[in-house]
Amino acid sequence: MLEVGRDIFKHGFTGAHSRGAGCGRLRFVYWVFFWAFILFAARTLYLGAQGTDRARLAAADGAWTAARADIVDRNGDILAKNVMSGHITLRPGQVRDRDRAAQMIHDVLPYEYSLSDALALVNSSRRFIYVKKYAADSIRDKIKNAKITGLEIEPVQTRRYPKRRLFSHIVGFVGNDGHGLEGAERIYEEYLTENRDPLRLSVDSRIQSVFYEQLSIAMQKYQAKGAMGMLMNSRTGEIVAMVSLPDYDPENLRADPVANRKFQPMRGVFEMGSIFKIFNTAMAFENGITRQYYVAEPFKILDKFGRTAAKISDVRSFKPPRPNLTVDEIMLHSCNAGSAQIALDLPDGTQREFFERIHMDGPLNLEFGRTERTLMPIKWGPVEKATVAFGHGISITPMHLLLAVNAMTNGGIYIYPTLQKRSVGAVRGQRVLSDEISARLRGIMVRIAEETSGKKARIAGIQIGGKTATAEKRINGKIDRKKNLTAFAGIFPAAAPQYTILVVLDEPKGTEESWGLRTAAWNAVPTTGKILDSILPLLFE
Repeated sequence: MLEVGRDIFKHGFTGAHSRGAGCGRLRFVYWVFFWAFILFAARTLYLGAQGTDRARLAAADGAWTAARADIVDRNGDILAKNVMSGHITLRPGQVRDRDRAAQMIHDVLPYEYSLSDALALVNSSRRFIYVKKYAADSIRDKIKNAKITGLEIEPVQTRRYPKRRLFSHIVGFVGNDGHGLEGAERIYEEYLTENRDPLRLSVDSRIQSVFYEQLSIAMQKYQAKGAMGMLMNSRTGEIVAMVSLPDYDPENLRADPVANRKFQPMRGVFEMGSIFKIFNTAMAFENGITRQYYVAEPFKILDKFGRTAAKISDVRSFKPPRPNLTVDEIMLHSCNAGSAQIALDLPDGTQREFFERIHMDGPLNLEFGRTERTLMPIKWGPVEKATVAFGHGISITPMHLLLAVNAMTNGGIYIYPTLQKRSVGAVRGQRVLSDEISARLRGIMVRIAEETSGKKARIAGIQIGGKTATAEKRINGKIDRKKNLTAFAGIFPAAAPQYTILVVLDEPKGTEESWGLRTAAWNAVPTTGKILDSILPLLFE
């Protein structure tokens, strides 16, 4: 640009022979543009340098802006937060008073650097040295106040998780670059990096603490391999608590096996056992089945040649109140033989259509992540129909189960869950069951909690409904009768549910108190009862 300007100044717009007033005006214009360009370039360089330095100095003075929004629970308790820290840095080539710089390093870090060590640092030929990473506030203040050229503070933000293990699977963690890798940190990455206001989750730290404590106690008491617990608002879909054990420390990832990061409620796939009798009973009601079934002995399924293809019996010795039970009573007493007969009376295709209706036919794409895919029967022959009726031969995640039970009992509306706080309003979801059948199922679940296997979950002052499950685990394709998965799904208040709870124990052992029995009634149910006893005052305060 300057060359063009000189050419115009020298020759004018009419060539080298132009003279007089026109040439003077061109000379004036040239100098105006020349100095304007110089000022513009200088100002640009100045602002660039100031911008970089301002960010550094502002951070050093404490006037810094978090690079990532906080994560808080529904009550505002902090679950994740960026904390300001800083490294002490040294640029030996910029140090003017080397003796003073060395003395300062020794004074603030006497156990790390002797005076001779500090002198060796400031006289080093290296261009840049980290003297101390993540120095304490008091040390950083002394360095800053000393104002020694070349000895400075490099500000740094670190992500902290005050609740540590309590919310490890829900909140997750960030990588070295500050970006989310797991949990809410990953799912809500865009919000956390683009907003200053905290991300408010639906979970309640107080309720989560109760779940965590009681599940940890249960794991130890019953020597279980793992434990899970979830609580969801039946109408809004808000997840209020969600615990998966074993867990990990998000601030010290090396302290625990990588396998502990697996979030079992969404990534674990299990045969969930007799809770499936809720669905079997719903199908019976929908199809108008009213007959009674003979259940006084195991039920035999015959193949096309008249041979016994399968014999359906209960996990423990089943003693029915009478030889013939109604559909309601079969669910009440959790009778496998009766459930199998109901399933075989259903029209062809009923089970498959029903499970598709309640979204058990594949992975769930939820707001806070994708579940593992389910394992449905490859074929729907008599044996498959019978075993699916009581939760065998079909594998799903606990999240699938929680949402399906909620839909069966909240009036028949399937609601997708959320980890973000919602206001209470009309139920929004997809109708999958009539309100009348939902009410009938609730009535049976209340009787289960009051009369049969769910009695240890009862709490004074509120009516609970529930269903137990004890499923023998399948190891390498074969049933291992020594390993169980036990669970209890509950609803409360039962007349008009506001919450759905699910508690699962993986491979619990029998105890002296249970006479060696390891069914859900002896472990998952009393664990749920202890959780409910502690959280009810918090939920209805």
